[in-house]
Amino acid sequence: MIEKKFFSIITVVLNAKGDLTETIKSLREQKFKNFEYIVIDGGSTDGTKEVISKNLDMINKWKSEKDLGIYDAMNKGIGLCEGN
Repeated sequence: MIEKKFFSIITVVLNAKGDLTETIKSLREQKFKNFEYIVIDGGSTDGTKEVISKNLDMINKWKSEKDLGIYDAMNKGIGLCEGN
C-alpha cells in the first residue's frame, strides 16, 4: 500500500528562480520528509523551469503555464494536493 503524504507544500512562482532554489534547498534540509511538494509556475522566462527540471527528485507535481494571478495559481496547486 502506498502511504499517503502527511501534508502538501505548494510554491507559487513567477520569474523568481533564486527564491525557488532557496525554497527547494530548505526543503531538502528538513528531517521530516513525509510531504508532497508542488510547484506552480506562471510561465516564467528567467530559468525557473530549468530549476524545476533539475529538482524533479524533490518536486512531486508541477505546472508551468500562464495563470490569472497568484490566487489562480494557488487554486491550481490546491487542486493537485493529495496530502491530508
